Amino acid sequence: MDAQAKMTSKGQVTIPKPVRDALNLHEGDDLHFRVEASRATISKSEDFVSLAESVPVPAAKRGTAWDDVLRRTRQARHGSSR
Repeated sequence: MDAQAKMTSKGQVTIPKPVRDALNLHEGDDLHFRVEASRATISKSEDFVSLAESVPVPAAKRGTAWDDVLRRTRQARHGSSR
């Protein structure tokens, strides 16, 4: 889909309705912009809190302190006991 919009003197752009509909955008949604060379892309930012329970965690690993997770990950990557 292609769509066009004009930027105002204040740098504001209204996102065309077909684009808002395609991305399921609503008032208050956070957007992510990525610029590569002379192109920019826009996407709806994920609500990472809502994804918190979407990744299964084995019962034995639940409640592990974050410092332990980081230490174990570093050990596994580097094969050392830092």
